[in-house]
Amino acid sequence: MIRRTMLTTRVGLVLTVSIALAALAGPIEAQERAAPPASEEERQQRLKALEEKVKILTEEIEALKTKVVVPETADLKSAYGLGPAASKVYQALPGLSIGGYGEAHLSLLVNDKGSRKNTLDFERFVLYAGYKFTDRILFNSEIELEHAKTEESVGAGAGAVELEFAYLDFRVWEPLNARTGLLLIPMGFINEIHEPPFYFGNNRPEVERRIIPTTWRELGAGIYGTLLPGLEYRTYAVNGLNAKGFASGDFRDARQEGNRALAEDFAWTGRLDSTPLPGLLMGASFFWGDSGQDQVFDGRKVAANLFLYDLHAQFRYRGLHVRGLFSEGFVSDARTLSRDLAEGPVSRKIWGAYGEVAYDLLPLFLPGTRQALSPFARLEWLDTQADVPAGVRPDSSKRLRAHTIGLSYKPIPSVVLKLDYRELDADRGSIADEVNVGFGFAL
Repeated sequence: MIRRTMLTTRVGLVLTVSIALAALAGPIEAQERAAPPASEEERQQRLKALEEKVKILTEEIEALKTKVVVPETADLKSAYGLGPAASKVYQALPGLSIGGYGEAHLSLLVNDKGSRKNTLDFERFVLYAGYKFTDRILFNSEIELEHAKTEESVGAGAGAVELEFAYLDFRVWEPLNARTGLLLIPMGFINEIHEPPFYFGNNRPEVERRIIPTTWRELGAGIYGTLLPGLEYRTYAVNGLNAKGFASGDFRDARQEGNRALAEDFAWTGRLDSTPLPGLLMGASFFWGDSGQDQVFDGRKVAANLFLYDLHAQFRYRGLHVRGLFSEGFVSDARTLSRDLAEGPVSRKIWGAYGEVAYDLLPLFLPGTRQALSPFARLEWLDTQADVPAGVRPDSSKRLRAHTIGLSYKPIPSVVLKLDYRELDADRGSIADEVNVGFGFAL
């Protein structure tokens, strides 16, 4: 709003000065006729001064035109639990705000003995559209196109166009604000901040895909805010999951995602983050609710309650980045679900953890540079069959270990080039290693 007011003021000033010069031209000309004739040298000096004023006014008007067409870009920074590009509306003037991100990568399989093939995929392109009605009321949304098209192509399934989130914010007071709509569940690191320049590797961590199923969103309402400097929270009431989507490997298909969601059962989710020291983040989050949705499983209705939580921490100092996360979930009525569902046994307990370390080397050689060159390593452990019901054989192929090493280069903070090697091991079966090369950007 301030920038727009300044722009309007400058345009008005230029027009006012131009009109004033035109208005003064008459009296000045009359004075010159009454005064003794000027010499040729004086006339040339006056003409030169007038040309200089016209040049300055012309340049000013052209600069203002450019600013109207190409507004200044705000620095990308995270706000209220969202990715930096998704947070642009909070920094923008009242009115429309546009952002986005995209990523593509080449995946080369190593010693694959199965049916998988090398792939080259524009995995996703996203547009953020926000509208700030006032400084206290705004709308924000994310629309995603996956795999470049919605129709099937030869050898590949269909892509999708999805609404990742769409909500209204009512900013009342720093410690207490309201949010309602299709909301990102505030768990883990990646579910809310999933823009490619802001995480390492071409693939999101397996723990934050199978245990915390990014991108996880549900319809609901809640509150958020900053209780004290460095202490932030978010908590929402949302529709529950649909237990018909539970499986042995994850519960991604149990997410309802705002698509005519069954609302017989509801859930509660929340998050608390603390930054006690500069660069240090520590926090926890949870999701708790029934998933039965008044449906019949193996001849009877069940609650299928899911309680999922995570503990997370991150430390950044100069070029060093260290991140760790542990998540664990418990499912009730797992025996009934396992008998009813064909996707494999549903475990009463799931868990996963990972640790990640990276270091930006470029500041060592180019102090003050905006570029970044960061080698990284990530270790993951997860098991979605940690405690299956008695009499049910666990699917040991769902006990996984993932090791990823790679390199991330950012010519500017919002553009990244990525290279990584990923090894996936399971207790049963063989999974090919991968070499992944890709790029990502945030707008």
